[in-house]
Amino acid sequence: MAEFLQQLINGISLGSVYALIALGYTMVYGIIKLINFAHGEVYMLGAIFGYYAITVLKLPFFAALAVAMILCAILGMIMERIAYKPLRSAPRVAALMTAVGLSLFFQNFTIYTIGASPKAFPKMQQINWSFMGATVSNGQLLILLTAIALMVILHFIVQKTKMGKAMRAVSFDQDAAKLMGINVDNTISFTFALGSALAAAGGVLVGQYYGVVQPLMGTLPGLKAFVAAVLGGIGIIPGAMIGGLILGVAESTISAIGYSTFRDAVAFAILIVILIIKPTGILGKNVREKV
Repeated sequence: MAEFLQQLINGISLGSVYALIALGYTMVYGIIKLINFAHGEVYMLGAIFGYYAITVLKLPFFAALAVAMILCAILGMIMERIAYKPLRSAPRVAALMTAVGLSLFFQNFTIYTIGASPKAFPKMQQINWSFMGATVSNGQLLILLTAIALMVILHFIVQKTKMGKAMRAVSFDQDAAKLMGINVDNTISFTFALGSALAAAGGVLVGQYYGVVQPLMGTLPGLKAFVAAVLGGIGIIPGAMIGGLILGVAESTISAIGYSTFRDAVAFAILIVILIIKPTGILGKNVREKV
């Protein structure tokens, strides 16, 4: 029982980070039907920004977290306006390849500017608590509580604010939203900013927990977060949260039973299975696309 609880705690902590990244994928897809494969690199840049905010600017952790989220939100808007906006009427494969190109650009630009070697991210002093035979660290609690707080804020923005209502309207029907006076361009940019800020938060949290950041750290978590978004139902915000948590628990369980070398393969095996059994994901519904 204690071992199961320990892996559940580890999985929820890891899954919370996947959920934060997956939310960016699912929001952007829900608005403009684009899979932004550069999103993992936004997560990486958030961790790098947080690292420099703490080590160079000497900011406390939460201030560094805010700085990283703001910088990545701005980056997300710039990325959308320069790279994706001109391709809205182009075939989807053009935008998809642009996203892959942006991903490689961010990786190589970061390596060129700060070097390829890992950076030691300052960690807080670790404190452990015992809970029903399992161990919970302050780092895990920080990840979980911060992720929950950000998801609650996101839910409030999407459901209760004017911009959130505009996001839902644009997601449902862009043409009708334009006729109702909604600025579709600003709404899409805001969606990119929001998703990028959440990915940055995930990067800073992971950097603080593991104590290291490096330019290629976003590739695998970015792909796994995409799996989480598909698992929960791409384009559905609660689905991204659920998918991230399921994926995190699955990885922790595989590691616990002695197959840690297969933990990365499990994520993509889950993707294959879900695409075969229920392509729309856990919360997704079959919807006929408009021609």
